[in-house]
Amino acid sequence: MAFLRSISKPDVAPVILGHGVYLRNPQIGDFAQWAALRESSRDFLTPWEPTWTPDDLTKPSFRRRLRRYQREIRQDHAHPFFIFREEDDVLLGGCTLSGVQRGVQQSCTLGYWAGESHAGRGYVTAAVRALIPFVFEELKLHRLQAACLPENDRSRAVLRKCGFTEEGIARGYLRINGAWRDHVVYAILRDDPRR
Repeated sequence: MAFLRSISKPDVAPVILGHGVYLRNPQIGDFAQWAALRESSRDFLTPWEPTWTPDDLTKPSFRRRLRRYQREIRQDHAHPFFIFREEDDVLLGGCTLSGVQRGVQQSCTLGYWAGESHAGRGYVTAAVRALIPFVFEELKLHRLQAACLPENDRSRAVLRKCGFTEEGIARGYLRINGAWRDHVVYAILRDDPRR
């Protein structure tokens, strides 16, 4: 049975190509780049993310993360990706499609981050643009939503550039940096016009 499941739901998604970037599932060989980028970007990322665990940047923690990712991919609950620059394979950040809902909802939620040294250069925008066809054509979902803190102008700009529509405020939506925070919710639908 495990053999059949592994054929029907692979642990590794195909590489997704974007403008100057590519996305693929995280692998153990990414640990050193990932840990260095996250550590150098800690102060930059802290205001926008859940509180990091004390062992967050350790190799055992990364291995646990990869095992969770593989399980979530197999179960079609989430699809995590790292973003790499096409020209030199440098890790730039990550995107995760989480909370995949099937049945009558057919939706998922997008989250993303970039290392401080790569932020504001269009890499996340290129990655999100590349993921949209994957969501609608490969995963065959109807709705892709994302949420960001109201003061996160960069994140809001990414979503607007990628064709998302602002839908409103979700009160106390996520626990960010130790506090429940309101978020602005954006979404794009399969049949929305593409730019």
